[in-house]
Amino acid sequence: MRAHRPLPAYAQAVLRITDARTGEPVEAAPARRGLTRVQAHAPGLDATALRVLLVSDLLVRALELGGTPVWSLLTGDHQQAELRAAAGALGVRPFEDGSDLGSGLGEAQVLHVTAQGGPAPEEAGGTLAGTIGRAVVAVAPVDAPTAAAPDLSDPGALRLVLLSHPRDLPVRLDGEALEEARRTLAHWRGAVADWARRPSRPVPDEVRVELRTAWEDDLDVPAVLRVLRRVETWPDLPDGARFETYAYADRLLGLELTRDIGSLA
Repeated sequence: MRAHRPLPAYAQAVLRITDARTGEPVEAAPARRGLTRVQAHAPGLDATALRVLLVSDLLVRALELGGTPVWSLLTGDHQQAELRAAAGALGVRPFEDGSDLGSGLGEAQVLHVTAQGGPAPEEAGGTLAGTIGRAVVAVAPVDAPTAAAPDLSDPGALRLVLLSHPRDLPVRLDGEALEEARRTLAHWRGAVADWARRPSRPVPDEVRVELRTAWEDDLDVPAVLRVLRRVETWPDLPDGARFETYAYADRLLGLELTRDIGSLA
């Protein structure tokens, strides 16, 4: 991932994503307010396929936060119902069926999200004709204890583990990583529920810019998580501002950080 260049608070952030075909960054939405298609390619159900859908979900969320209309599709051959159910448990929002794409909807950009080393989207049936731009977003594999889909008994912890690594680096799923994620998520949800009882304060401009700079820079979600860790202990920051910061970032992260509001005595 590239080093971040802080933007002034008034700057218009533009999501840029690395095209795996060239290694160069491209604008994820080159036409202002133009439709962007995010097309996930997942041939079956396993941990890597779930990570592909999670990255696709993050792209959709980041584009929508920037005001870009998005059309999200899933293309695959096997276990699609099982994959969609597992993705839903992981907090991935529904994707339309991309098997009968046809000519599309006149989108200005197409982002194909696929596993590293998999077939090129053109070979997998992706429709590229009639578009202004296209890019391939490659997702590194997940090293799980078994070849089957990972345990979804605690989907929030699994999502946090996958979010904590750059998407171009492999992820090792093991009990230690999941337990650490469970502790972190429980701590953050408890802190957010506590901060919610304080008077609300706006997200500081510099924090909002830092968050946007992170996710607009090649979808650097680990950098977003680092911002949250700093905000938690930032001296003299009102708790109401900490709450609003975590709630704002969770629109991208999808970790249900506000889930426990009202549960504290």
